[in-house]
Amino acid sequence: MNIKVGKLIYSGKAKDVYETDQSDKVVVKFRDDITAGDGEKKDCLDLKGYYNSIISSKLFEVLEEEGIKTQYIELLASGEMLSHKLEMIPLEVITRNIAAGSLLKKFPFEDKQVFETPIIQMDYKNDEFHDPMLNDDISIALNLATKEELDEIREITLKINSTLKKFLESKGITLVDFKIEFGYDKDKNIVLGDEISPDTCRYWDIETCDTLDKDLFRQGECGVMDAYKKVSSMILDPEDMERFGFKEM
Repeated sequence: MNIKVGKLIYSGKAKDVYETDQSDKVVVKFRDDITAGDGEKKDCLDLKGYYNSIISSKLFEVLEEEGIKTQYIELLASGEMLSHKLEMIPLEVITRNIAAGSLLKKFPFEDKQVFETPIIQMDYKNDEFHDPMLNDDISIALNLATKEELDEIREITLKINSTLKKFLESKGITLVDFKIEFGYDKDKNIVLGDEISPDTCRYWDIETCDTLDKDLFRQGECGVMDAYKKVSSMILDPEDMERFGFKEM
């Protein structure tokens, strides 16, 4: 698709969003920056943005095939995703299938405890307040979303979870938990946006339980990019690799 990239609209911790010559479309550029600890720990890892872009592209396509609306249109080039323009809802929607990470610091769950029913947690996406956890009453009082919209977000999230779990398990990956974001499209439909990558998910190798995500960086371990590359190679078939121009490190 012939798209002209315009001015920068938004710059986050690891992605930039640009206007295009089509008012309802944007280009999301995945950078190689990586952060942890509310941005206190930072680094730049070669090809990180590229691997995140192809992992997100593939998983968005998997969801679209199941009728879940996303902002994804296509991967234009290395690390650059053409997307529908959304008015983002300032919520981080976290789904937990297994107890890990910050959940263990805040609640008396057992490490690696498997939940019979996924836990859905919503946080206020706001750096000034350090993304605090919300309940429905606070979300509504802050005018972040209506009760009906919160219910719809939960319903979509559960479908996303079941779809991704099934797909990733077929590729040898356990989906431990993940963070997603939603926005309104031009018709005010609630649509999945942002990314689905090792930056925003916990992935474990089914056979070895090895970590395949940003937890490696959080914990100061080596092999971060090896893990990101491994996720890419596990979920992409040969046709995908050719289509996305899969790169060796």
